Amino acid sequence: MKCPFCGTEDTKVIDSRRNEDFSIRRRRECLKCKKRFTTYEKIETSPILVIKKDSTRQPFDREKIRKGILNSCVKRPISSKTIEKIVDEVEKEVLLKDKSEIQSIEIGEIVLKKLKKIDDVAYIRFASVYREFKEVENFNTEVAKIRPHTKKAK
Repeated sequence: MKCPFCGTEDTKVIDSRRNEDFSIRRRRECLKCKKRFTTYEKIETSPILVIKKDSTRQPFDREKIRKGILNSCVKRPISSKTIEKIVDEVEKEVLLKDKSEIQSIEIGEIVLKKLKKIDDVAYIRFASVYREFKEVENFNTEVAKIRPHTKKAK
């Protein structure tokens, strides 16, 4: 592994830990400049294709999941660590399905399930984009689902 500080390839591993997202975190030390840095090794899996609503297919991209979740969590009391955990959990669920293709609808529902547990506002924001709300009534219906005691506005 090349040192990001001095460029030498003479480094040693100090510590290794497995992460929940099928990656390995390694703490390394450069033997020349003595600086420490962290690397992540990720297991390479066969590519998963996401079938979009218009029937086109795209490679699974965890960055798209992260961006969607980040957008729904703007100005909410949700830490970046929590967001990263949700992204990891979604990716893990997708990988554990052991399919070469998955519907975008399935992924959206997994994200909604995770957001519903942590923040109602983030859940509604994500649902409004994901389910393409066109009218205020769509919001009222979704809010009624997460808060059964809430009565619809007339």
